[in-house]
Order: sequence, then structure tokens, then C-alpha cells
Amino acid sequence: MITPELLHPQSIVVIGGSNNVHKPGGAIVRNILQGNYQGTLRIVNPKEDEVQGIKVFHDAKELPPTELAILVIPAKLCPESVELLASEKDTKAFIIISAGFGEETKAGAAREQRILDTCERYGAALIGPNCIGLLNRNHHSVFTKPIPSLNPQGVDFVSGSGATAVFILESAVIKGLQFNSVWSIGNGKQIGIEDVLQYMDEHFDPNTDSKVKLLYIENISNPDKLLFHASSLIRKGCRIAAVKAGSSESGSRAASSHTGAIASSDSAVEALFRKAGIVRCHSREELTTVGCIFTLPPLAGKRFAIVTHAGGPGVMLTDALSKGGLEVPKLEGPVAEELKSQLFAGSSVANPIDILATGTPDQLGITLDYCDQRFDNIDAIAVIYGTPGLTTLYEAYEVLHKKISECKKPIFPILPSLHTAGPEVAEFLAKGHVNFSDEVTLATALSQVMRTPQPAPPEIELFGVDVPKIREIISGITDNGYVSPDIVHQLLECAGIPMVPEMVSDDKQTLIDFANRTGYPVVAKVVGPVHKSDVGGVTLNIRTPEHLALEFDRMMNIKDAQGVMVQKMLKGTELFIGAKYEERFGHVVLCGLGGIFVEVLKDVQSGLAPLSYGEAYSMIRSLRGYKIIKGTRGQQGIKEQKYAEIIVRLSTLLRFATEIKEMDINPLLADADDIVAVDARILIEK
Repeated sequence: MITPELLHPQSIVVIGGSNNVHKPGGAIVRNILQGNYQGTLRIVNPKEDEVQGIKVFHDAKELPPTELAILVIPAKLCPESVELLASEKDTKAFIIISAGFGEETKAGAAREQRILDTCERYGAALIGPNCIGLLNRNHHSVFTKPIPSLNPQGVDFVSGSGATAVFILESAVIKGLQFNSVWSIGNGKQIGIEDVLQYMDEHFDPNTDSKVKLLYIENISNPDKLLFHASSLIRKGCRIAAVKAGSSESGSRAASSHTGAIASSDSAVEALFRKAGIVRCHSREELTTVGCIFTLPPLAGKRFAIVTHAGGPGVMLTDALSKGGLEVPKLEGPVAEELKSQLFAGSSVANPIDILATGTPDQLGITLDYCDQRFDNIDAIAVIYGTPGLTTLYEAYEVLHKKISECKKPIFPILPSLHTAGPEVAEFLAKGHVNFSDEVTLATALSQVMRTPQPAPPEIELFGVDVPKIREIISGITDNGYVSPDIVHQLLECAGIPMVPEMVSDDKQTLIDFANRTGYPVVAKVVGPVHKSDVGGVTLNIRTPEHLALEFDRMMNIKDAQGVMVQKMLKGTELFIGAKYEERFGHVVLCGLGGIFVEVLKDVQSGLAPLSYGEAYSMIRSLRGYKIIKGTRGQQGIKEQKYAEIIVRLSTLLRFATEIKEMDINPLLADADDIVAVDARILIEK
């Protein structure tokens, strides 16, 4: 629970505050004082009479009622202190800096639980233990530096790691990113990242609250709560980016399907963030860069003008933007020639617009005006401007400052000369701007922002999916394991997923009759072994009854063979869909191109069931092989809408069949007109 006393306390006591600012107890007192805290600050220290100019209480029993307590004492002393303060001093909020709790030993975990029980009994909020504290515009209750600039429109930052929070703040401050609050939740015994988001969501005021949230997450304890409140905040106008650390696995849970081999907790995180509309980041630099992007006006399109006086960085930015799916359109025609006439000889306006190292601040301003007002095929402007030692940067950055305020199109300043032009960059940042010192990092972050879809609608797509029949089929399955092909066929039919004509039998003549009716060529596959190809259990391009008879006899002699499946042989682009049930998250659905793309390149995208059509399209269009789906080099593309429909239908099936733990449809065969499932496996565990 988050109480008013935690956020804006009228009185604070630091238990263990000291004069040594090189230790947490002294540093936290210093930061509270330097933060101009307006309430009453008290200190408890049995060995000091005065701490940093404040008269000290030698024992917490001597304290008057105090709203917020910050504990910087050994872990073994914390439970008794919390009990005393909550029961006798009416303390309604605790920040426990101390370590040595559940993160270390069982005895520490017991102390932590005792503290939690006390806080719950007295209705008190608890941050930590094992954290750096809480920083907001009311009180700077952290023992670390840097202390960033704070204002209501700054970023709300929530971190599951104290040290990482400090490093992220370092990365942010140098970019000019400002903050509204910084939450270090530590062990998160009572208040976790999901709880902070819940509070921000339920108390959100669009007129006064920050609309940018940055998260550093080490553990997602409640995916549903995170999804609900993050989605809600984004729908209210907020923008959220997050790093989820610790989601890779060494690979390797034993897996009996392609999906089991590929899916991991990282797939679940990717799927959760996609559904919520959270921009996924993978480093501190990327997170703070996205945070800076969020402070600028939203992009209305993908077309960038690059204005620079250094050719190389402009080319690198062009490459990086193009790689990320953004555009740097060529600028030509009368307007471009008109601009060129106002620049020095040798300048280029083709885009990147290179005004040369000798270009003046006035020419920078003219170029920005043309990009903003005269070029209709431009949506945003990136300005790369450092020091070549030939111009006065103060003047150039003053021009940039004015144009950022005046121009309708967003301007992304890339000021790389942090060493040789430190004072000039600092003055620019002091005017409320941000700086992207590296153009490729900016392009990577921009592409990630543009690829992130809006939160998915909560409604489930039920049209054409026979849920009662699905439940009837699942209820009739008594054994765990891979189900028979006829059950697979029935379930996919209930979901409206088309399958290639097929028959399974252990009778040779029955299969020959089916092939004669269907028409040759056909495919034969052994039924029983999980990995058919590994045991020689798949034969393609069977063109005669005699060949089919020979293959039937051979396959029935394979170990564990129970029968043979015969299918009409079709041609088309191979696609893949799979799903795996992840504890707490639900079903993670994967899609991609089939064959080598899924087996070797692992080119897959994930979503969390149930999926909307928007999520399905986002998954498909985020594939590295998406150009094949669209059609490339004279090859016809596939019916993308049908692929998205099958993904959505499968996710609805899974939503109502949680007993399905793994599932592959590999391949689906697709052409410009249709997509059909050729082979599928479903693993049931009840």
C-alpha cells in the first residue's frame, strides 16, 4: 500500500542518521537537507548529540509521532524498530535502506516477513528493504547521487535495483532528462513495481502528473497487474518504456517441440510488453534515450531530414534509421535548389543536408526553417552539430533552442562534443532540452518506439471459434502427452484454422484409396514418434499407389509407429506458429517463417494470448523475414490478413484450453490466396 505519509510526509525520522556523509546514514540526511525538505527532520543515533546541525534523539522511544521512518541500521534491529514506530509513534510509512534480509538468508527472510506483518497490521507503507530509497519533489530520501533535476513533467522512474537505478540516473542526467520521482523498491516485500504502477494509474491526473514512466524490472511477480495498469496508463496518455533484466535462459529446458526449444521467459516478457504497449529496451542507454524521445512531441510519420555539418555521422544516422524501418527521403526540386543557394558552395541538400564544417548558425536556422515549413515529405528533423573548431557553438545552440520551440515538426538534437564543448552543451540542456549524443543509439531507440503497438483491446476475438466444442474435446482427453492427429484436426477445426486434406490409418488400402480420391502427389508421415524427420518418418512427393504402399510398409516398421498419415502435397511459403504455456503469464504465441527461419535463425515474434488483430499484425511485421511475406524480388507475397487471422484464432483456442502446454503448427503453407496447416502437434498436461 502507498500512503500519503510516504509521498508527502510532514515529519521524517532517519534511524541511524550520522555525520559521515560517506555512509548511507549520513548521505541520506545530507540529501534530505539539500533537497529543501519543508517538514520536520529528526535523527536517532545513540552515539551522537548532533547530526549535520540537527539535535539528535538517542533512542526511538524519545521520538514524538513521526509520519515517515527511514531505517539505516543493521537488519537484525529493524523488526523491533518498525514495531515500536508503528505501534507507539503512529508511523505510517517506512523506507528500509538496510540489507541482510530475504535476499541473503532464511533468517533474513523471516525478519523481512515480520516487518511486513507489522506494516500490514498498522496500515503502513513499506519501501524495501535493501534499496537506495525514494526521491520525489517533497523529499530526497535516498543516500546516493546524482540527484537529478525534478519537476512535475519529468519522468517517473521505478527500479528493482538500487545500484542500477543510480547508473540509469547517471545516463539520464548527462542527456538532460529530468525526473518527477525515483522509486527504488529493493526486495519489494510490500510495494513492487506493479504496485507503484497501480497507484500511479488509480491516482492519475492528466493535468498535473508526469506522462512518462521508465521501469527497470528484475522480477515480474504479477504479470496481470503489470499489464492492466501499464495499459491503462498508456490509454490515459502516458508513455512507458522498460528494461527487463534476467530473462535469458541458457537454453535450455528440454523441449520436445520447436516452440518448446525457442520459447523462454524472455518470449513471455516480449509478449507481455507488446500487449501492454510498453517499449522494450535492453540497456541503460537505450532506456534513457527512449525516455528523452518521450519528452519530445510524438512522431507523426517515419520521414526524417538529417541536418549536419559532418558527413560521416549523417551517413551513419541514415543507415541506422533505414535499418530500423524509418525513412530518409531524398530532397530535390526547386525548393531544395533554393535552400542550396543560401548555403556555402559544396553543401549538399539531398538528405542528409550537409551545411559543411564552415556552415554558420544562421545557415543552420535557415535549413531548419526549410525542413519545417517547405519540405512536405519530412515529418521530423535530426540535427547533428558538434564543434569542428570553426564556429561559435553558443550561437548555434541558441538557434537550435529557438527552432525547437518554434518548429511544428519535432527536432532531435545530436550534440556529440561532450568533451570539447561541455559548457555549451550544459547551457543548452539547462534551457530544458535533451541531447542524444550518439546518432545510432537514437535511431535504434526511435525504431523501437515506432514498432511498439498501442495497448491491445481487452476484448477476445470469438467470431468463428467454437469454444463449447473445444472444451468438450479437451474434457474428453484422459491422458497427458501429445494427442492423436484426429484430435489435433478437431481442435483446429473448432478454431476455424484450415488444414490440408489428410487421413491417418494403420490400414494400407484405406490410405491408398484416400490418396486416389485426393490426387497425387501426396506426403506420408509416420504417426507415433514425436520427431518424424529424425527417424525417417516423412516422405514427400509420392506419385503412385505402389510408392505409397512401399512407404507405408517401411514406416510401420519404425519404432513406436502407430499408423501413417497421408496428406495432399501442396506448395507455398512455409510459415510457423507455435505456443507454450508459461507459468503466471499464460500462453506465449510465436509466429515466423518456417523451415530454416525458425529452426536455425530463430526469426520469431511473440505475443500473449488472447491476441488482437493489431498484436498479430505487429508480430508479423516485426519479423526480420517480413519482406518475404510481403513479396520480394519478383516472388509473390502471401495473404498477410489470413496469417494474422490464424494467429488470432489460435490464441483464442489457447485462452480456453489452458491444458495445452505446447503446440506447433509447422509448417503452414501460404500463397497469395490461402494458408493451410500442414502439420501440427499439441501437448496436453492436465
